[in-house]
Amino acid sequence: MPIRERYSDTYTGEADENIRRILYGSDDGSGRTKLKGLLLNVIKNELTPRQKEIIMLYYFKNENTTEISKRLGVSPQAVSAAMSRARLRMFRILKYYL
Repeated sequence: MPIRERYSDTYTGEADENIRRILYGSDDGSGRTKLKGLLLNVIKNELTPRQKEIIMLYYFKNENTTEISKRLGVSPQAVSAAMSRARLRMFRILKYYL
């Protein structure tokens, strides 16, 4: 049985910091602009519609999981699970470019 790949910083907030740093940080010559473009393409093209909506509300509209759950009519746990799966998918794809 293959080992499932897991994203390790689910509870530390490291994923949120890393994604926010890519999206909102200044380009200091490290290619951050290119990475930001790749991240936006992954969000646009590789996530499910629900994952895309949740990621957009969380990172671009700065809503928390409770607000998103009320807006979408699902539990906060469902929002958190969808965000975890979306982050894992984004990082799996991005690791090929890094």
